[in-house]
Amino acid sequence: MTPSNRIAVCPGSYDPITRGHVDVITRAAAMFDEVIVAVVNHPVRKGQTLFKTDERLAFIEDATAALPNVRAAAFETLVVDFAREVGARAIVKGLRAISDFEYESEMNQLNRLQAPDVESIYLMASPQYSFLSSSGIKELAIFDGKIEELVTPLVARRLKEELAR
Repeated sequence: MTPSNRIAVCPGSYDPITRGHVDVITRAAAMFDEVIVAVVNHPVRKGQTLFKTDERLAFIEDATAALPNVRAAAFETLVVDFAREVGARAIVKGLRAISDFEYESEMNQLNRLQAPDVESIYLMASPQYSFLSSSGIKELAIFDGKIEELVTPLVARRLKEELAR
């Protein structure tokens, strides 16, 4: 596929997708003709996922249904290889805190060594989502915390089913 400056990949484990993820994806969708939300099939850094890949893809499709230029796809390669495979020239990631910046700075340098033609673009989390993480949502759900405003209704229901104590 010929690379395009108008296609971006938003990679992550999305276990599960949060309103913070949707915010970054929505903002990326306004900047690019096509945004591919890339779900890593076997995350190395985060270990075992709560939800299988197919269900995480379904969550993303549900959460981004109003965004016609967004689609979800799974990948099992280096993110830069996946970006090249789908013709993307940009990787878009959200940043919440300094710790995200430190990790993403390292990943950016490694990605540039592998694929200098694929740019990394970082969007700062919107203030209302700057604290939000999938792991935090799962912890709240385990203890029957209020998660309805932080995830889609589908994700909230499935989390309560999976993590009922």
